[in-house]
Amino acid sequence: MTRVMGVLNATPDSFSDGGLWSDPQQALRHALEMVEDGADIVDVGGESTRPGALPVGLQQELDRVIPVIEGIAAESDVTISVDTSKPEVMRAAVAAGAGLINDVFALRGEGALEAAAALAVPVCVMHMQGQPGDMQQNPRYDDVVGEVEAFLFQRASACRAAGIPADRILIDPGFGFGKTLQHNIALFQALPRLCAAGYGVLVGVSRKAMLGALTGRASGDRLAASVTAALLAARYGAAVVRVHDVAATVDALKIASALAPAGRTA
Repeated sequence: MTRVMGVLNATPDSFSDGGLWSDPQQALRHALEMVEDGADIVDVGGESTRPGALPVGLQQELDRVIPVIEGIAAESDVTISVDTSKPEVMRAAVAAGAGLINDVFALRGEGALEAAAALAVPVCVMHMQGQPGDMQQNPRYDDVVGEVEAFLFQRASACRAAGIPADRILIDPGFGFGKTLQHNIALFQALPRLCAAGYGVLVGVSRKAMLGALTGRASGDRLAASVTAALLAARYGAAVVRVHDVAATVDALKIASALAPAGRTA
């Protein structure tokens, strides 16, 4: 069964909900609401990775995420993910109660892979062409599916070589991270192939620009598009869908599972 990861951006500048949950108490309330709505995982991030985003300092990121993670861990037994690329934040987050490291830089930063392996928690490695500040400036591929797949498998192999078991590794194609609309469509259509490769696949397309391009709707009006994409990702074999609208996604997955023909889950 596909697990639902709720997005908690403890930032002032994330593309969809920047500023809504930058106060730790508001963030904690929202996290617990997502748990009540059926989230299996809450993904806490303190540094925006939207196109054009600038890096955040270590102490600022710690100040944003650690109190929230501590609060969630004290109030719930939900799995907490920390969305970070900094080894120091990884260590502090796991000490505070996080049980998953979600790194958009695929543990390529100095000391990141070693820290993640030592912490002995599951990891998610994502593909991104370029950096958040420039990733949408004319991204190019000869074969987007093959290149993204090769990168993710290489990073998964690096994780395994560092001592992280395969069943604790998620791979994420990185929709919207250095990809055009056509690149994103090709990757989404290739999800069955990627999901059959032996690693759990995380899919995050909720409210993203690709859905806006396909529907003509603004980011706050992409609920139907986001839920539809999550259902398709689940049908194609995704292990985790990362979403903003937890309740609607959980309900849709329940109905799809209940009404699917025998032998299918969505």
